[in-house]
Amino acid sequence: MSACRAPRRLATRRRATVLATGAAVAALTLTACGAGASGGSSDTKFVQGKGGVDTVRKGDRIPAPELSGETVDGAKLDVSSFKGKIVVLNFWGSWCAPCIAEADNFVKVAKDTKDKGVQFVGINTRDADPANARKFEKDRGVPYPSLYDPIGRLTLRFPKGSLNPQAIPTTIVLDRDGKIAARALRPLSEEALRDMVEPLIAEKK
Repeated sequence: MSACRAPRRLATRRRATVLATGAAVAALTLTACGAGASGGSSDTKFVQGKGGVDTVRKGDRIPAPELSGETVDGAKLDVSSFKGKIVVLNFWGSWCAPCIAEADNFVKVAKDTKDKGVQFVGINTRDADPANARKFEKDRGVPYPSLYDPIGRLTLRFPKGSLNPQAIPTTIVLDRDGKIAARALRPLSEEALRDMVEPLIAEKK
């Protein structure tokens, strides 16, 4: 009888593992157009703004996590190398319709603000093949690099309760000190993107 029970126990363990893995993936990875709850935090003290853009006052900001790795082109990139610049992080996927809709706005604002000390960096997620991401960028003339993050490891480095990415697309803006200053959990128009970046350009160094 023990020989008959073993397969059932094994099957049960396998089912439990699959269910646990599925639950973890659902909880920890980002999904298109999905967003978690957003609210104020005693740690980050961020403020929910109009249009789904949350901001943090300069004195209350926390450092961004370490974000480094290979780009979709296979080059090495460390976001901390841009310290001293305002960094716009855009979490996107080639499969994501809202990402396609906002892409031209990001290209335009990235070009317009480059000489003002602003660096755009994409974080490509959930693309199993980086070739899809490269085609996306080539077709739209994206002038800035994108880290390749197919399973969302970089997104999970943001502290819980902070202005962390909770949807695709998400845009997070870092100030010149590499601290998290603003976040949008939705696709952005050109005007909305400029409204996120320009107050940081105006901040005193």
